[in-house]
Amino acid sequence: MVEKLLNKLHIEMTKSRSRKSNDNALAEGKNASVVRKIFGHSHIPQHFAKRINQFNVQALNPYINYHRPCLYPTTITDKTGKQRKKYDYADMMTPYEKFKSIENAKSYLKENITFEKLDDIATAMTDNQAADYLQQQRQLLFKTIHEDEKKRA
Repeated sequence: MVEKLLNKLHIEMTKSRSRKSNDNALAEGKNASVVRKIFGHSHIPQHFAKRINQFNVQALNPYINYHRPCLYPTTITDKTGKQRKKYDYADMMTPYEKFKSIENAKSYLKENITFEKLDDIATAMTDNQAADYLQQQRQLLFKTIHEDEKKRA
């Protein structure tokens, strides 16, 4: 069933192995730059998945999408045809700003979602307020996890 859907959408199914960064560079890159910085390297038991997901939806994802700047490359082709990536500070923007800069970005929005609604989310907090909120929620999450683990022991 899944294979038929993937074939219909012309999506190539690949296999990846855990802790093999060459298998899935996108996922491993995100693990290093986002996941491990926030959650650390130690194992978090599965029964905390709902709390982790709630933290991601309420604090982490809004911070990353609307407040955390990323460098986006400009591809430069030299005389020999070799392509290089150049990272200029002028090309630094949040993922939301990058999305808005795409041609016909409005056509990619889901039904009932507008840039006005998304702008309201983006401007509800300053970047520093969003970073503070993320850290407060992270501390609360790990305090709760630590206390629950002590009760279970």
